[in-house]
Amino acid sequence: MPDHNYITRIEDQGSVNIAEEVIATIACEAIREVENVAGFTSTFGGEIAERLGKKPYSRGVKIFIEENEITVDAFILVQYGAVIADVAQAVQEAVASGVEAMTGLTVKAVNITVGGIAFEKTK
Repeated sequence: MPDHNYITRIEDQGSVNIAEEVIATIACEAIREVENVAGFTSTFGGEIAERLGKKPYSRGVKIFIEENEITVDAFILVQYGAVIADVAQAVQEAVASGVEAMTGLTVKAVNITVGGIAFEKTK
């Protein structure tokens, strides 16, 4: 198997394995849909992986799995002028809703780190 971590759900018909990168991709897409999120910031581990030639599957998001519960750490940039607490709460809700809807798994927590502010470019 590829070098991935999986979360496994045992069903009546068999098991379902979901790679962490799939969960991270779902989280990233949910975050991109939130108004006033300007992008992602790098995580320390992601920067090291890139320098070693490994492509991070979802820059700005880390997934932790413990006893079939998921914790998501998201590292974002917020658009200048937006209320950071409101944007962070919207991201938490969007990620939890998206991951739970698509995987059927429980999201224990969505931790947000705002790593910067993005300013509009002037002409």
